[in-house]
Amino acid sequence: MIGRFFIRVVFAVAFIGMAWHATAAEILTPAKQAYITDFESGKVLFAKDAEVPMKPASMAKIMTVFIVFQRITDGSLQLEDKFLVSEKAWRKGGSRSFVEVGSRVSVSDLLHGVVVQSGNDAAIVLAEGIAGTEQAFAEEMNFWAEKLGMTQTNFRNATGWPDPDLQTSAKDLNILTTELIKRFPVDSYPDLYPIFAKREFTYNKISQPNRNPLVYGTKGADGLKTGHTEESGYGLVGSAVRDGQRVVMVLNGMDSMKQRSTESRRLIDLIFREYKSYEFFKQGQPVDQANVWLGTAPQVDLVLDAPLKMLLSRKDRQAMEISLQWLDPVPAPIRAGDQIGTLVVTLPDEVTKMPLRAAQNVDTLGLFNRIGAAVKYLIFGASTPQNSLQ
Repeated sequence: MIGRFFIRVVFAVAFIGMAWHATAAEILTPAKQAYITDFESGKVLFAKDAEVPMKPASMAKIMTVFIVFQRITDGSLQLEDKFLVSEKAWRKGGSRSFVEVGSRVSVSDLLHGVVVQSGNDAAIVLAEGIAGTEQAFAEEMNFWAEKLGMTQTNFRNATGWPDPDLQTSAKDLNILTTELIKRFPVDSYPDLYPIFAKREFTYNKISQPNRNPLVYGTKGADGLKTGHTEESGYGLVGSAVRDGQRVVMVLNGMDSMKQRSTESRRLIDLIFREYKSYEFFKQGQPVDQANVWLGTAPQVDLVLDAPLKMLLSRKDRQAMEISLQWLDPVPAPIRAGDQIGTLVVTLPDEVTKMPLRAAQNVDTLGLFNRIGAAVKYLIFGASTPQNSLQ
């Protein structure tokens, strides 16, 4: 058999003789720390001092909520269960849900108090109800932080109340938020994550608005939590979904509530404009065909193990190239699933390779047919494969 290494460029974009070219939007932010990711792929879309230790303020309450959600879904806690309000919880300063000392409050109301009202009192009631003491609950928070890979995090309480040893990072809060959304999907738990999108909650005849500016008219926004102390500045953990694409964003260290509101909306809109999800091939869709040497079929379809779906900036979309590589013709016998070649995606800063596999079995021809096919190949050569993008 005389083989040839076959390379086909199936997708490339070039603008020849045109003055216009795509450039990525420059992302600048007054936030001291920032970490923005694509939810599905985990791709980092923007980072600024994302692993530098910082104070989370009330954004620490996301872990408090995570643990409560975990207890509800494992069956050890129910939304209708009620916890006693201690004097410690009742006396706690800062943002409050105004629970009354000695009363018993449902887990559902306490969750709404923590998420919508950022109630420190509600967070402490949950912590004491679950773990006995807030200190014991903080130990459980740190257990989960370590388990999730939050390497810069040390929780000291259920509220995010200032403490010299309390710290986290923008990346760690993003890890926690991403896991919370994955672990408690809305389809399975419609009473849990949607709490983050509620604009108002009333308890004890006192109505308070959600402090998260994203839930007021930002397209696709459905959470999560703000935070502020004098040391931390103004921070926000947010998420939004547009056209099936979810982005998770952590910002911290801004100067004012107004700046937090303006900057969080600006950045989420910018990220969705700059990055889009593209599906080039579906799973099982023939990408191309390879010629077969001495087989019962002249060609075999080439497919991928998974869809070729990528989140790309406008700049990368313009510069990308997809090429297919294999040794042609491919000798029979061939079994479905055999790796025949490689699909290569080339981007300015990244190269991704995926195996190209045979979609069908191709058996070897009988002796006399093999002789005839070999003579035909030597005289006429192989036919040119036809790929699905031309």
